[in-house]
Amino acid sequence: MIVLGSTGSIGVNALNIAKRFNIDIEVLVAGENIDLLNSQIELFSPKRVVIKNKEDISKINHDNVLWGEEGIIEALRESESSLVVNALVGFLGLRPTLEAIGLDKKVALANKESLVVAGSFIDTSKIVPIDSEHFGLWYLLQDREIDRMIITASGGAFRDTPLELIANMTPKEALNHPNWKMGKKITIDSSTMTNKLFELLEARWLFGEGEYDAIIETKSIIHALIDFKDGSTTAHIANADMKLPISYAILDRVDERIVEHVDLVKLGSLEFKEIKEDRYPIWSIKDDILKRPFMGVVVNAANEVAVNKFLENRISFSDISKITLNAYEKFSDITLRDIKDIFEIDKEVRRFCE
Repeated sequence: MIVLGSTGSIGVNALNIAKRFNIDIEVLVAGENIDLLNSQIELFSPKRVVIKNKEDISKINHDNVLWGEEGIIEALRESESSLVVNALVGFLGLRPTLEAIGLDKKVALANKESLVVAGSFIDTSKIVPIDSEHFGLWYLLQDREIDRMIITASGGAFRDTPLELIANMTPKEALNHPNWKMGKKITIDSSTMTNKLFELLEARWLFGEGEYDAIIETKSIIHALIDFKDGSTTAHIANADMKLPISYAILDRVDERIVEHVDLVKLGSLEFKEIKEDRYPIWSIKDDILKRPFMGVVVNAANEVAVNKFLENRISFSDISKITLNAYEKFSDITLRDIKDIFEIDKEVRRFCE
């Protein structure tokens, strides 16, 4: 298989599964963590390697190294693998997703931005989601009439912080996630609830039109729930370990234990909370964007700019949602005719937010 984003948390877990089940790695794509990439090259002996920066090529212990987005596309086109794990972060992951699908490859997708910004132009029959929430929904699906699909959120770093203190929280504080160890971008998105908004949009594209919602479950043990028409609700319960959804995405079927069972007695209790707009202002557009999911391209572009500004200490934490909501209002009348429009609107929104 091909692993895009091999040195991130999803990529590392995907390679752990590959090692466990003796899956060959044809291509590794990574960013700037050269030491970890070189150790992965030594362990998996890929045919090609792609890195972010051209100037780092000499540091890579491999004789077939490409670089940049064009390098990723070239590696996909020249590969034989039928499976691509796309764990790239941000809008950068869209073109590889489109290219892989165009090459008739299956995409194990952790790059949520692909569906968020271009879901209407993506053949989701070629997509297998890696997110624990979408995996949980898939796991629960039965041949019964559904009322509502629900995913859960941890609440992020500030779920219990007094409201009056949140606006001035620092990047270091925002990156202190209570349940998960993730990259900077997704951890910040978790603290603003933008990540969960994106996951609802993903669910909309993956499972079709319907009722979708999210609630906070503070221990990240329940990942998804389905309300059925008959009044019953089922929940997917599993320990917080991404190797489980990754295993299914890669292998299709899993017949051995990947994670330990949840000890309900030791767990003791679960706590659920409503996602409220005073703590998570981005949630104010949740219902509207599910009716107009094409607006995901605006939210994603604005959010990427805002998160970068926050991490560089150029804006306050509360400004992240303000910038996104401002862009959402400014570009409320967009029309998407083809995939080219996605890239054009992305540029326009970024210019506006900068």
